[in-house]
Amino acid sequence: MDLAGRLRVSRNGRFLCESDGKPYFWLADTAWELIHRLSEEEARHYFSLRARQGFNLVQTVILAELDGLHTPDAGGRLPLAGDDPRRPNDHYFLWVDRVVDMAAEAGLRLAMLPTWGDKVHRGLWGVGPIVFDTDSAFAFGHYLGVRYRDASHVLWVLGGDRPAAADAPVWDAMAAGLDKGAGASGFVTFHPKAAESSGEALHEREWLSLNMIQSGHSMRDAPGWRLINRDLERRPLKPVLDAEPCYEHHPIDPFSRDWRPEFGRFVDYDVRKAAYRAVFAGACGHTYGSHSVWQFSTPDRAPVNHPSPDWREAIHAPGAEQMIWLKRLMLSRPYFDRVPAPELLPDVPLDRETAWPVIGAAVNDDAARALRPMATRDTHGRYAMVYFPCAAQRLRVRVDTHSGVGHAWWFDPRGGQSHDAGTLSAGVHDICSPLGGPDWVLVIDDASADFGKPAGRSIA
Repeated sequence: MDLAGRLRVSRNGRFLCESDGKPYFWLADTAWELIHRLSEEEARHYFSLRARQGFNLVQTVILAELDGLHTPDAGGRLPLAGDDPRRPNDHYFLWVDRVVDMAAEAGLRLAMLPTWGDKVHRGLWGVGPIVFDTDSAFAFGHYLGVRYRDASHVLWVLGGDRPAAADAPVWDAMAAGLDKGAGASGFVTFHPKAAESSGEALHEREWLSLNMIQSGHSMRDAPGWRLINRDLERRPLKPVLDAEPCYEHHPIDPFSRDWRPEFGRFVDYDVRKAAYRAVFAGACGHTYGSHSVWQFSTPDRAPVNHPSPDWREAIHAPGAEQMIWLKRLMLSRPYFDRVPAPELLPDVPLDRETAWPVIGAAVNDDAARALRPMATRDTHGRYAMVYFPCAAQRLRVRVDTHSGVGHAWWFDPRGGQSHDAGTLSAGVHDICSPLGGPDWVLVIDDASADFGKPAGRSIA
């Protein structure tokens, strides 16, 4: 992968592209504790494997959330002298430098949080302490901007599981410090708290390159598409993606939020549903996460919310291996003209309400979200895609291609296989997804196009 140029926002404001204009589909992994907990050997293994699995970006934190100021990293280093962001420990940042270099060697970009939000805002997740005000935030941002100004593969993420409206002057100051230190406008975004988007308070900030949402871990089928819908209605138009959806292996606890594992754990099917729905709703990519991997859990490390299995096993989980097919599918068709397409599902009501499901929501609401399909298409009638979250699910689908005839494929998001499904004339068709699965993507290409099979292996 060529990491020489910085990422840019596409001309239409909806997607990301390389410096040469080629499309960039953000496919990130969540590795919050990588800098704080891993040795160099472990970090090198992690980067190498995630690159082989098809990821192109890693999200991590410099001042980590798990007591990152007072618990030393794997080399025994603390990041700050006297908890003062104006006094960074150069020995710690030599290690950060090495992490930045190892990511580049593996062909991966880094989306780095300067700090987890608990060092800025009390409450929610993390132990603090609060060490930032506007002056120290600017100084720390300037230090990072200067130090990594030549690392074109580094993106900056402010926030860290915090409400976008809280402490906005501190985040503005940190963004200004990054910009001044780097000597050029970089790529900066914001990681919000659960069930929120950065766009709700920060959308008009000039420093905000991209909106992030967090659909979170509290329930199956969390409707992150609603937040994506709302962000794509804001102006000026900016790309958006789900930067923290349900994590594979994370306990499901929609009742008390104590994250007790007796209610089950999210599996690969859950993370696929979150990913395909978000992208088909208009996201410019997606972030995957494993509950064991983000914290790099091992028997000798303090566990957070019942991690299982060990990270060295969890890194090979089915969901992580399957994310590559989403990226390849989206890049196998014309990219920059893609839009959400609810009109292709005439029996599915528009879903743009602002309310987020509450703990203990009615069972019928849960069932409706579980069955929620999603459609996307390009604006020239060259292709359309419909995500069927269930096997043997019957939907009415509108075929509206440029030539009036569509060539259909069933795409299996578990393994990337494509099954030829014949031709479809223009109009509304009653279509049932195949048995097996459990989920499928219906790809309808214009019959006059020559795209070939959707990404992945063909078995027909």
